[in-house]
Amino acid sequence: METRVFGRSGMRLSPLGFGCGAVGGLMVRGEPRDRERAIARALEAGVNYFDTAVQYGNGESEKNLGHALRTLKPANVFVGTKVRLPPAERDRIGDNIAKSLEGSLARLQRDHVDIFHLHNSVTETGGGPALSIRQVLEEAVPALQRLRQQGKTRFLGLTAVGDTASLHRAIDSGAFDSAQVVYNMLNPSAAEALPADYPAQDYRRMFDRTTVAGTDVVGIRVLAGGALSGSSERHPIASPPPEPIGSAADYDGDVARARRLMPLVQEGYAASLTEAATRFAIAHPAMGTILVGVATPQQFEDALAAVEKGPLPPAALDRLRALRKAFAGEPR
Repeated sequence: METRVFGRSGMRLSPLGFGCGAVGGLMVRGEPRDRERAIARALEAGVNYFDTAVQYGNGESEKNLGHALRTLKPANVFVGTKVRLPPAERDRIGDNIAKSLEGSLARLQRDHVDIFHLHNSVTETGGGPALSIRQVLEEAVPALQRLRQQGKTRFLGLTAVGDTASLHRAIDSGAFDSAQVVYNMLNPSAAEALPADYPAQDYRRMFDRTTVAGTDVVGIRVLAGGALSGSSERHPIASPPPEPIGSAADYDGDVARARRLMPLVQEGYAASLTEAATRFAIAHPAMGTILVGVATPQQFEDALAAVEKGPLPPAALDRLRALRKAFAGEPR
């Protein structure tokens, strides 16, 4: 598999990363033999970025990934994990970020990670699950920088969810080497302008800002939590339908809109909606790597096959834009 230079980090990452989250569920609830088989196959295919978080199964994903990599002993792989601070841990943000990483390193059986992402949403004033932009820039960033100086992480990252203006400020600060950005066929606003009445959060061409800042992009929710399969059916080990991020008000709404993109398949641009969504996500030049969560080794094979076909061609992207115009003016 080809690799792409990941922004100013200098790392060369595969365009397809291995998502170890709870939505697909393989790395949290899957059988050990299936987990190891899927990771071994990913390594064989050239996938070299593995993305996890302490929140995925309350540490189970990190523990299972650490065990698999320790067993397989691959060379030249990159691992990213994340910290999300609950409200009770925001009185000492720096200390609690450091404590979280120590726990992650123990579960991963590593002395450092390559990217450590701040996983809280970011808003102007914070509250609830969100950190305020002030807390991010004045408290979280210095703590992350100390961890980098200590050699416990090589690069600093941000999960870019929250309100758009605050996310732009965080990226414009230049503090983050990586941003995990919502980007999919239902909401491409990180890359292109959408009508004012389009029923999704407007990320206002966030890729323009990541490019200027030298912050590379990890594409997340590229399948809209599974909705871009066009089916409400979920694998037994997958999570329940997740709350949409940046798109419809509920999962069923995303599924319904996804089904309206089926002409891409019917007209021969892709063999399935999931293939189209995967190839759409890797098509943008700002994209460093994308994460696709899986429940089974076969789902990984499907994602790999889609990436190996390459980006959607310009004609398919034009057709997608035409289909998406019908969403404008609808309630979110």
